[in-house]
Amino acid sequence: MKTLFLDANAPDTAAIAAEIIRSGGLVAIPTETVYGLGANGLDENAVLKIFEAKGRPQDNPLILHVAQPGEMERFCHDIPESAYRLAEKFWPGPLTMVLPVKDIVPKRTTAGLDTVAVRCPDSDVTRRIIALAGVPIAAPSANISGKPSTTTAEHVRHDHDGRIDAIVDGGPCRVGVESTIVDLTEDRPRLLRPGGITPEQLIEVLGDLVVDKAVTAQIDKDAVVKAPGMKYRHYAPAEPVVIVSGSREKAAAYIHAHFTPGDRVLCFEEELALYADCAPLAYGREADVNTLSAGLFSALRILDDPGIHQVYARCPVGGGVAYAVQNRLKKAAAFHIVDAEAEA
Repeated sequence: MKTLFLDANAPDTAAIAAEIIRSGGLVAIPTETVYGLGANGLDENAVLKIFEAKGRPQDNPLILHVAQPGEMERFCHDIPESAYRLAEKFWPGPLTMVLPVKDIVPKRTTAGLDTVAVRCPDSDVTRRIIALAGVPIAAPSANISGKPSTTTAEHVRHDHDGRIDAIVDGGPCRVGVESTIVDLTEDRPRLLRPGGITPEQLIEVLGDLVVDKAVTAQIDKDAVVKAPGMKYRHYAPAEPVVIVSGSREKAAAYIHAHFTPGDRVLCFEEELALYADCAPLAYGREADVNTLSAGLFSALRILDDPGIHQVYARCPVGGGVAYAVQNRLKKAAAFHIVDAEAEA
């Protein structure tokens, strides 16, 4: 298969991509979060191609992307008032809502569940593609399943060149981590995955929020989940990742004491000098967590090298967007965390 590379700014790109979607093909689409691997979300055969291309477990549900907020009514029923408030505040944007699903959405898209995850992305070209295709686009992140997500078209090219129909190049993703997911089908709203819309912002609108166990700990591989990124080891390079928490000085002392040839250090820009002899790679500035969010997956992809023995990673603390960065790093590390303060 020859993969088309389409410039998001070219006048005919949206029409070409929409025709591929309508014809049952796969198109990598840019969003503000990560690049998605998209297909017609109402076509079971097209959706199956997503799972096959990614090597994705079929019990891992997909997110349905719509062109306009009001389109969620085509695919969802018994929509609570809170969903409309969230859509008014955050759509288009990096927020996904889990809602009761209508029969029009095939079970393959929802992983057999009676709910569906829906979002309206903040990407003009992607919303045009959806509108021209006339169908919602089911799209998980465009990486090979379990590997670090794709935040540039080049990342997608690396994983899927010759394996999918087209890649739409919209430049680097602004947010850099997948969308926040909130479940609105229970008595209380439940955070299933943190992202660019923070828990604090959700609480401002909803007044209440429960954090699912999958956000803070590894859950059982047999658990039934309502949204992507909850169950399996995700975002991970080939080698083991160990998060080292604690002060800069204590963390550096621990890492230097355990560092061996072939290891790497993933750290903040402010810490590079501390690890000058430990092959450090900075993924952003601790003082600006948005740079950490935007740079995390690019850094993890650089570190996805079988020649590396182990990665020691530094993780931001606190709420807001830092909470999402923590979640992705902990998933990459399979929640292997060392407290350098306790080890000192």
